[in-house]
Amino acid sequence: MELHDVWFVLIAVLWTGYFFLEGFDFGVGILTKLLARNRPEKRVLINTIGPVWDGNEVWLLSAGGATFAAFPDWYATLFSGFYLPLLIILVSLIVRGVAFEYRAKRPEENWQRNWETAIFWTSLIPAFLWGVAFGNIVQGVKIDKNFEYVGTVWDLLNPYALLGGLATLTLFTFHGAVFTALKTVGDIRERARKLATVVGLVTAVVALIFLLWTQVDSGDGKSLVALVVAVAALVGALVANQAGREGWSFALSGVTIVAAVAMLFLSLFPNVMPSSLNGNWSLTVTNASSSPYTLKIMTWCAAIATPIVLLYQGWTYWVFRKRIGTQHIADAVH
Repeated sequence: MELHDVWFVLIAVLWTGYFFLEGFDFGVGILTKLLARNRPEKRVLINTIGPVWDGNEVWLLSAGGATFAAFPDWYATLFSGFYLPLLIILVSLIVRGVAFEYRAKRPEENWQRNWETAIFWTSLIPAFLWGVAFGNIVQGVKIDKNFEYVGTVWDLLNPYALLGGLATLTLFTFHGAVFTALKTVGDIRERARKLATVVGLVTAVVALIFLLWTQVDSGDGKSLVALVVAVAALVGALVANQAGREGWSFALSGVTIVAAVAMLFLSLFPNVMPSSLNGNWSLTVTNASSSPYTLKIMTWCAAIATPIVLLYQGWTYWVFRKRIGTQHIADAVH
């Protein structure tokens, strides 16, 4: 396997890790409107991801940085062609981080309610737009012979990509509901399980249609295996959730995300950004990659840094592993 193939796999792993971790993160943010009935319950939801949400975004930074260094032409075409949706995602993530930090800085109800509304929308918008972006990457976009995107933003809003956005939105919401059930106690835990069942059924329909469309359009034998694993894991997550096995349900919903993202990258390879105008103009792991020397240096750096990041993030989740409920939310003192 050539180094550019290795880095395609590593970038796929980084995106998979990001969607697995930030997926429940986005889901919990969406649930602050759908599940929480009062301010203490909103604080419970926010506190479940409070210690980890910023660490989850490290995977996004790593994926973007790795793409820039390993496949500069892919990075250039992607970020220029998808400028507006990626800008919206970036602004949403910035506002979301500010909302987490500023929400409790003042006691006024309007102040806190406005930041909670910001958390909801800045969780929902990226959850949807990431699916739209990857739907377009897999399906192919208008790239000319100079490897430049020549379409418009409206070309990105096609039926397949929009369905991909709905798939990621519902899947992340389900993932977040299962995580909430895993991390909470009391009435909010029971309601999270019930909501997870409803959202999970919707997710099963939307995701199945999207994945089947992907398989028919650009899949092969390997992507079919990933599709079967994703569907089986989602069904297992729903069954485990009904049985009150939140740990198994969360693990299986995570497997669903991993398998679904793997299927997208398997359908994409060896392309990194197909051209819908002419297959010969597609960006591939070969024509979009950096030099072998650059990839070699990157490989050594990744081999040293990655285990450290994984150990630190794993330690963070271990420290904040306990369940919480409204009884753990002290009255605010101002």
